[in-house]
Amino acid sequence: MPGPLPADSNAQNASNAPEARAAAAHPWRLLALLMAMTSIAPMALNILVPAVPGLASRLNTDAATVQLTVSLFLFAIALSQLTLGPLSDRYGRRPVVLGGLAVAVVASLGAIMAESVGSLIAARMAQALGASAGVVIGRAIIRDLFGRERAASMIGLVTTVMVVAPMVSPMIGGLLDTAFGWQAIFGFVAAAAFLVLIWAAITLPETNAPQVNAMPGQYRTDLAALLRNAPFWGYVGGAAFGSASFFSFLGGGPHVVVSMMGRSSAEYGFWFAFTAFGFMAGNFLTSRLTQRHGVDTMIKVGIGFELVGAAVALVVAEMFFTAGPWIIFVPQMVVGFGNGVLLPNCIAGAVSVRPHAAGAASGITGFVQMTLGALAAQFTGWVIAGAMLPLPMTLTILVFTAATALSFGVLTRKR
Repeated sequence: MPGPLPADSNAQNASNAPEARAAAAHPWRLLALLMAMTSIAPMALNILVPAVPGLASRLNTDAATVQLTVSLFLFAIALSQLTLGPLSDRYGRRPVVLGGLAVAVVASLGAIMAESVGSLIAARMAQALGASAGVVIGRAIIRDLFGRERAASMIGLVTTVMVVAPMVSPMIGGLLDTAFGWQAIFGFVAAAAFLVLIWAAITLPETNAPQVNAMPGQYRTDLAALLRNAPFWGYVGGAAFGSASFFSFLGGGPHVVVSMMGRSSAEYGFWFAFTAFGFMAGNFLTSRLTQRHGVDTMIKVGIGFELVGAAVALVVAEMFFTAGPWIIFVPQMVVGFGNGVLLPNCIAGAVSVRPHAAGAASGITGFVQMTLGALAAQFTGWVIAGAMLPLPMTLTILVFTAATALSFGVLTRKR
């Protein structure tokens, strides 16, 4: 179990406050709240997916326009992280988290009353803006209270929510849409966000007192130093390129399994659980071993697993294509395991480069990660569309994995 803040850690200025010390002394209470905060964004993103096909007729529009309720949600999450992280550095974590959750509640209620696709899209973008606060600021809160290696361990546990929520929320959304209509989906999100808001208002401590008001130039100095720091971009590149290999599979995997192999979407969903299991196993390994071996060592381990999985996928998919979906998903489980080890440690490394700008570092990392991931998914879906074999997808995954090793190895060497 993670313990209190190490004496030699480079924690933020407010971690000596009684509430912050209490949170560090009982990290599992804080961890439960941070997991709940982090779950709102992926849950809100995926819970609407089952209802998207039916929304076109219900809102008298076309399928491509309705799809913007998903794609622009992702875009809004990416952009909001650039804003919310720095705001939490300047004004404190607690008010930004509470404000973000409140926006998510109001936007979800607004979506219930939407009568056109335009108003629904606007509500979804506002919902994304508020829901992303838990993701980006949760990472910064962990870094405020814990040293780099311990922060990586806790981020690894919190990150599992990013896998579990997308697996469970579509089922909930489908049941609500079938039984009560699509508005019930947003009612559920509003209720969940409100409960987390109340929980945070009661128990979340302020871990980063806004001392920049007393030092007007310090925040800009910290941010500028962060942006000029090569190791910071090494950690960001590791997180972004490592995740891009996973997003490439998301973009191409359904086409390979359903279109090329002739399997059902339900079978694809069953096999995809192997990838999710690999990612969660990597998160668990991070939570157990990072404090012993260090962030950089664990990142190298994660990169190694990703490279092995990507290389095996490239060979096996070409040689044994007719053997079934396992040739895709078993190697991808290895890639997912490596990503589960890599990602929390890269995030912990990025937010530890300049602790006074941990919120900005978390926001920049999340923005680059999600933007590159979206581009990777779109690109892989495009190149695999006209292919007869999975080579374009497996090759793309291997290239992104190699870029992970290159960016981390070159940039962090300039420490």
